[in-house]
Amino acid sequence: MDDIRNIVILTGAGISAESGLATFRGPDGLWEGHRVEDVCTPEALARDAALVHRFYDERRAKLADVRPNAAHEALAALDAQWPGELLIVTQNVDDLHERAGAKRLIHMHGELRSALCAGCGKAKRWTEALPPGSVCDGCGRALLRPDIVFFGEMPYEMDAIDDALRRADLFVSVGTSGAVYPAAGFVQTARHVGARTLELNLEPSAGSFYFEESRMGAASVLVPELVRELLG
Repeated sequence: MDDIRNIVILTGAGISAESGLATFRGPDGLWEGHRVEDVCTPEALARDAALVHRFYDERRAKLADVRPNAAHEALAALDAQWPGELLIVTQNVDDLHERAGAKRLIHMHGELRSALCAGCGKAKRWTEALPPGSVCDGCGRALLRPDIVFFGEMPYEMDAIDDALRRADLFVSVGTSGAVYPAAGFVQTARHVGARTLELNLEPSAGSFYFEESRMGAASVLVPELVRELLG
């Protein structure tokens, strides 16, 4: 991989599953016992704010019980040592990449340890429970909500992600289903600009056929192996 300079890495639920966090949808189509429509849409928040807040409070509290694994740590090492451009784009709302030390990072779907003002749009770090009815201390009038990109809302920093993809020499997807757009389309953008494409996953994703190469196995094994290849 001596010709690689600019890298974009997309991570999904599979990279955090080995740390003990549930993947977005289980075999029964539920997310930790809830229908996605009941906890991850603007309509759900309007219909039953208490349920939505309680759901994310529980997910936020669970972060105290998990730690970054070898895959997170390897990507943080790559971030620290890679001389070219590098962007880690995660679909995950946990903070395991940051706790491992990654800095060149975008949370495209938001963050559990953040609260968002529904009025002024400002986000602030939030580590405790977020009771329904909490008022933004910035604008002083609108309510705070979990800083999560709900279905039907635009993911964060899409322009920056697209710019990085169009400069990429290598695009890597780690632990993703390949079924949730727009992230599922990143590989097509990368291929369009001539970047090499590599999938690391437990099993082929819905978009495996778009990748030049797929390596199957645990992220905690495959990611450190890739980082060693890249750093030589």
